[in-house]
Amino acid sequence: SFPTRRSSDLVILKYLGTAGWEITDGSVVLLIDPYLSRINGPPPPGGGSGHSMAADTRRAYGWDDVVPPDVAAIDSHIQRADFVLVTHTHYDHVMDVPHIALKTHAAVIGTESTENVMRAYGVPEEQLITVRGGEDYQFGTFSLKVIPSIHSPLDHKRYFSSATAPSGMKAPLTLDQMHPEGGTLAYLIRIHGHQILAFGGMNYIEREIVGLQPDVALIGAGASRKEIYDYSGRLMRDLNFPAIVMPTHWDNFLAPYGASQQPALDALQVFVQEIVAASPKTRVIVPKYFEAIPLETVAK
Repeated sequence: SFPTRRSSDLVILKYLGTAGWEITDGSVVLLIDPYLSRINGPPPPGGGSGHSMAADTRRAYGWDDVVPPDVAAIDSHIQRADFVLVTHTHYDHVMDVPHIALKTHAAVIGTESTENVMRAYGVPEEQLITVRGGEDYQFGTFSLKVIPSIHSPLDHKRYFSSATAPSGMKAPLTLDQMHPEGGTLAYLIRIHGHQILAFGGMNYIEREIVGLQPDVALIGAGASRKEIYDYSGRLMRDLNFPAIVMPTHWDNFLAPYGASQQPALDALQVFVQEIVAASPKTRVIVPKYFEAIPLETVAK
């Protein structure tokens, strides 16, 4: 007979939209880039028509606007968090984190840029863990390897930012103030025998990921990945062909949750085909918003 596995050992993932995820084993809750407000805000450089919504009647926000988070949306889906991992300090990754951190008392792990945004909103220092990439930390039932990375090649490879959110800012911040990239990270989460590699965009530093062997990879699947040479093929080979790939950051984050994502889903099929061609034994799971994905039943 086999020993009964405790329910707390079952690792469950939920997709929050954009690059956002919840990962839990029942005893600890990790959030990655949780962004639920989904405002009608400025599109990414070179975002094109794929990010526009002709019928959107919501207020359109600009870079100089102070935008409150959608507290109702956040609170309806996030009741608890122990750690929040932020890959970079763009508003579609960091905007909701101060509210979540203050509400849940979660530790926020991110770059100095991210932590300065937290400080502006009064998140206590004891909740801030500043990283730059290269750290490998143990946290009780899970460990976390912080991996240096690079941002998606937006605007046909012309995107570049060395800006960092400065210290000493005071809330409320405009979208421009909370948007300096501040460097980009990826995270390898080891939890109950699983290794989950999470990217926050459509790019990576190859030498930093060679030799990693995640069984689950959360891979940026937006259109800008096409600007990267052999994006999916190199990833699959470098990661030793992970058992499961889940696309992330593929949806139109300027659209509210109730809007159709069919154009993004249609475009996503090309990414799925790329992964299957490069790694035929890999299972690609296209996540639905807030649907629980238990790893014990799929990581075989």
